[in-house]
Amino acid sequence: MRPFSYQKFFSTLAILGCLATPVFSQTAAQKGESIAQRADQLSNGFRDFVVDGNMELRTAGGSTSSRRFTTRTLEEPSSRGTKSLLVFDWPGDIRGTALLTHSRANQDDSQWLYLPSVGRVKRIVGSSRSGSFVGSEFAYEDMVEQDPTNYTHIWQRDEACPNGAGQCHLLIRKPRHASSYLQQAVWIDKQALRYQVIQYYNRRGQLMKTLSMNGYRKYKGKFWRPSRMQMVNHLTGKSTRLDWKNYRFGIGLSASEFTQDAMRRVR
Repeated sequence: MRPFSYQKFFSTLAILGCLATPVFSQTAAQKGESIAQRADQLSNGFRDFVVDGNMELRTAGGSTSSRRFTTRTLEEPSSRGTKSLLVFDWPGDIRGTALLTHSRANQDDSQWLYLPSVGRVKRIVGSSRSGSFVGSEFAYEDMVEQDPTNYTHIWQRDEACPNGAGQCHLLIRKPRHASSYLQQAVWIDKQALRYQVIQYYNRRGQLMKTLSMNGYRKYKGKFWRPSRMQMVNHLTGKSTRLDWKNYRFGIGLSASEFTQDAMRRVR
């Protein structure tokens, strides 16, 4: 009888252990893409909705001013995108000002601004997309649907959400198309895959702005939407808060309501 070989015994155990390891273990990039895609899928399928909003602008010194608006959004399943129209109705000096956005998967988005004071529609292109939207801390490109196909995502770790909303996945996402941002740090909660906090880094790698989303409510039994979004500019000390209320889903919007001509008619 041959003597028992401990070396062969432990080698066999090691091989079996390797065979038991799942061959489908994800890389950080694969995990990041999976989380972003699943979060997007849970947010889609609403067809259309209308929501009322209030914008509060705060200076570094603490003075504030407010504006009211309404936003309409329509899903476009054929292009895996959305169309949205934001129209201000108060105060009088901004009444009728409108922003039309056509967001698409895997390609650049299109935006137009209508200024009733001059009766002209202006297309927002190139470097203008990094400009301030009506004096707020939201850039024009921040007002676009954040389709995950327009970014690369790398999972960093799981940790407490910065806004106190439980545990979050932390991802780093980088734009695939022209952007004023180098990258963004994104916290998505593990419980319902809702976006909680986004940090925006400029092209020099500086932390420029932080967006926090709070007060999530579920509509139609499945669509989570925040009731408050706050954007803080760390370089200027200014901030802008958006408060959302009165969501109405499935009201029957049509594509004809999201054209440049429609911008001039909506009040």
